Amino acid sequence: MKQYTINEIFYSIQGEGMRMGTPNVFVRFTGCNMRCEMDEGPKSPGGFDCDTEFESGRKMTAKQISDAGSELLIENNAGKWPNDEPWIILTGGEPALQADQDFVFEMHERGWKLAIETNGSKEANRSIDWITVSPKVAEHAIKQKFAHEVKYVRGYGQAVPKTVVRAEHYLLSPAFNGMVIDTKALEWCVELVKGNPTWRLSPQMHKAWVVR
Repeated sequence: MKQYTINEIFYSIQGEGMRMGTPNVFVRFTGCNMRCEMDEGPKSPGGFDCDTEFESGRKMTAKQISDAGSELLIENNAGKWPNDEPWIILTGGEPALQADQDFVFEMHERGWKLAIETNGSKEANRSIDWITVSPKVAEHAIKQKFAHEVKYVRGYGQAVPKTVVRAEHYLLSPAFNGMVIDTKALEWCVELVKGNPTWRLSPQMHKAWVVR
């Protein structure tokens, strides 16, 4: 059976983007091909540090991942889902490095809806139900050029991006300093959105809510 390297699986509330506030099982894949650091570089957009540990992990089959998600729903007394289809969010690290056609097909067969949070450096599987692109590479290097939403983290002084991603929703996320919002970045992003109505403000509210 094919295996995937998984850092963690947990049940929580989506804290950002157009699906903010919805309950989801989160599957964090191990490993990433980019880095988030204050200094801009070939593997970092600059302006903020990564606050997630995604290097460790264990091998799991799609069935084991599905079973773990189902157990979390039971443990958390999850009620009835619309159309009886609970959501899994594929995150990382960079989930597009591992979430291939076999994985997506098997998870769909087991009744899950899938969302992915990707840096856009690799094309995500087209059968995924909701694609969020949060670029960490230069625009010319973005491979995932369609998304349901595209989200850029912006620190103070960074401009609205000229994105190559065609999306239904365009989001700006103010940089955080660990679990504390950067107030200057927030004020800056508010002004960016006010001046650019195509974009919408999308802070990482799970940090303000103190949930995972």
